[in-house]
Amino acid sequence: MTMEEDWERLGLTLLASDEDKTLILFASTDDLQAFRDRLQAYSLGIPPGQVAPSYSGFISRIESIGAVEPRDRIGVRLREEGFSNPADFATGRSLVLDLELWDVGRRDVRMRKLEQVADYVDARGGEVLDRYIGPSITMLRARMAGDVIQALLAVEDVTQVDLPPEPDVATGEALELTIADLPQLEDIAGEPPVIGIIDSGVNDHPLLQGAIVGAIGSPERLGSADDWGHGTRVAGIALFGDFKDQLAAGALIRAGRIASAKVVNDRGQFDERRLVPSQMREALTTLHERFGCRLFVIALGDPKRPYDGGKVGPWAATLDELARELDAVIVVSAGNRAPRGGNRLEQAITDYPSYLLEPTNRLCEPAGAMNVLTVGALAHGEGVDSDLAEHLHIRPITRAFEPAPFTRVGPGIGGALKPDLVDIGGTMVFDPAVGRLRLGEDLATAGVLTLHHRFTDRLFTSGSGTSYAAPRVAHKAAQILNRFPAASANLLRALLTGAARVPEEAQRRLQVLGEDAVRSVCGNGAVDTELAAYSDDHRVVLYAEDELAIDHFAIYQLPVPEPFQSGGRRSIRVTLAFDPPVRHTRADYAGIGMNFRLVRGCDPDLIFEHFRRRTQEEGRQPDLDPRYNCALDPGPRERERGTLQSATVTFTRGTEAYGDNYYLVVRCEGGWAASFETRQRFAVVVELTHQAEVRLYERLRARIQL
Repeated sequence: MTMEEDWERLGLTLLASDEDKTLILFASTDDLQAFRDRLQAYSLGIPPGQVAPSYSGFISRIESIGAVEPRDRIGVRLREEGFSNPADFATGRSLVLDLELWDVGRRDVRMRKLEQVADYVDARGGEVLDRYIGPSITMLRARMAGDVIQALLAVEDVTQVDLPPEPDVATGEALELTIADLPQLEDIAGEPPVIGIIDSGVNDHPLLQGAIVGAIGSPERLGSADDWGHGTRVAGIALFGDFKDQLAAGALIRAGRIASAKVVNDRGQFDERRLVPSQMREALTTLHERFGCRLFVIALGDPKRPYDGGKVGPWAATLDELARELDAVIVVSAGNRAPRGGNRLEQAITDYPSYLLEPTNRLCEPAGAMNVLTVGALAHGEGVDSDLAEHLHIRPITRAFEPAPFTRVGPGIGGALKPDLVDIGGTMVFDPAVGRLRLGEDLATAGVLTLHHRFTDRLFTSGSGTSYAAPRVAHKAAQILNRFPAASANLLRALLTGAARVPEEAQRRLQVLGEDAVRSVCGNGAVDTELAAYSDDHRVVLYAEDELAIDHFAIYQLPVPEPFQSGGRRSIRVTLAFDPPVRHTRADYAGIGMNFRLVRGCDPDLIFEHFRRRTQEEGRQPDLDPRYNCALDPGPRERERGTLQSATVTFTRGTEAYGDNYYLVVRCEGGWAASFETRQRFAVVVELTHQAEVRLYERLRARIQL
């Protein structure tokens, strides 16, 4: 992308940059002579004594140049309703629309331009309903006929015309529900998993009746009652997942049971006489020993300690140790950060999502831990309620499945992919009338629905934060653990990650920031539990739990049926999870490393000879032709930095020449832990997917049985 400074030297101001890397530029002079001079010099070819045309470094980065067209000013909500061109606005149909002007100068200049637009709307029989002029945002809302809309789409000062935000009605209605209004609460059958909530305690809410198997204080003097309220909210989401979906479906189903450890006081602060690592070890091991917890949620963090790229803190290291010792899945929230405040409040809208990548927005302790599942947040929608939607100055920042404005981002230690996963955690809404960005705790529709800790006041409340995204992942993990009760923590992590995808909405919003930004904000994506736990006709999930001796490797034969070898778009996704010993004080934090390769089309003996360790007398190992190696994305350099690695290869052409067996090579490489560890346990999950409706499952099942 051309640097902003280059444009400024040519008398151009960068107004906006879009997801497809389009730049919107404002010309401060009419003739643009300096820009035209550069284009002319470039078109003359290579001058004598030079190796490239003049200004080639500048011009070659420009794919095309054009004016902003009227259709470019049609907003996303209108496009979703079928308005993609000015001609789509029927002359006789009136619409209430929000119109925004470019930020092209001083407030008085923008105010004058806005009044000119308002006068035009009035003169053409429209009705101006509201105006808003802020430090950088200039808007009006008006009822206009189609021919007026068509005319305004051609005005150069207009950046966008769109429908007003869609209000969320369901959340507000749910807050008023009583016990008598609720659908039936299903009984908990069998022996479902116990989810450990490490937080502010959990109160005995009516919807948790029969689900709380035990509660402790760590230390004991804290008691177990939840007066702060955070722990009960986290527990509600961990058990029920998406409350709005469950209420709409007419049944309340809990994914497991709850054991609570209260580790913060009634103000949400840790005990001043105890070390946090000590509390964590006591809380997790006690819940594990007394109640059989193998799944924990820790939706707490230290915002004063964002990860700076160096060593993780002792809290994170303790969680990594406990995940390995207890064979437990520990789900940790990535942390929250308010993006803007004061007189920069509008930048929460205008600079979104760029500020997510600011150094101060890195994960906070203990989210950098390697053996845990770190979870960032996606927005559930726009977050505006029906009353506020009437006011033009109330502006949403996000749409559904875009990154939440408060979520913290990776990478983790050593450049490892973090967060591991994302899930719904609410959003923020810009409200200049109150001078702040409103979260779900303040504006219910901006948050996700969960349980209120004082249920005698009301049953439900709302909140925004990665604290609500983390228990949603724990809810999904409990669903899988209920289906596979003997699964190791590594297998659960691999199944969840193998079934995760970055939502298209998040990819589009982050695209302008680059592929690295997508990984840093969204990690592996959001989990689809159906993909994690089930195969179907055109998609098959295979898995293995195993262990390897240090500096050894294993080769797994992967049968590839004939329908997968030709025709259509198809992919293989491999996910590896392992839990190495860690040492907080070392730069090489993990004591053991693991990685994988996917090989096709060659003899297994050659694969073995290529990867095995050889003596000096045996000489160099035989080469493996690059064509045999499947080009998994992300590549080894990016994925091998973490203990949870996932990569995909996609085929569009026929692969019959490579045969009906592929080979997955899993390697274990000793580090400093090789002096006292002899083996490393791991799990690997492989997913074969064919976009066409072919019966992969039936073919593979027959192959594996044989």
